[in-house]
Amino acid sequence: MALAAISNAQDADHKIVFQMTTDNPKEHKALMNNLRNLREGWGDTVQMLVVVHSPGVALVDAKNPFAEEIQQFIKEKEVVFAVCENTLKQKNIDKASLMPNLEFVPMGVAEIVTKQEQGWSYIKANF
Repeated sequence: MALAAISNAQDADHKIVFQMTTDNPKEHKALMNNLRNLREGWGDTVQMLVVVHSPGVALVDAKNPFAEEIQQFIKEKEVVFAVCENTLKQKNIDKASLMPNLEFVPMGVAEIVTKQEQGWSYIKANF
């Protein structure tokens, strides 16, 4: 599910954008649990987008312990993970150091605002 496709999709009963801004592994684990629970509970009626920015970019680092689970979410088209390009520039992070199959957005916060304007539910994924 490409970011362009997800922004135009109208068929899901539930559309949720998660904001991840922390490098805390406990909070990453909590997010993974929430994504899994929502998918199990709502099946194909939910679309989920995780926008990572600031220290939250650690979630999609290729060495993150949740990399395999994130890749499975992406492969099965259950969750889209979008990375803020402003954060990458500010922190001098090379996209090659991140896991594959991610989407990129110019501004993470702007992507979240746009989704809210389109009627998506917003969840701050940090404690």
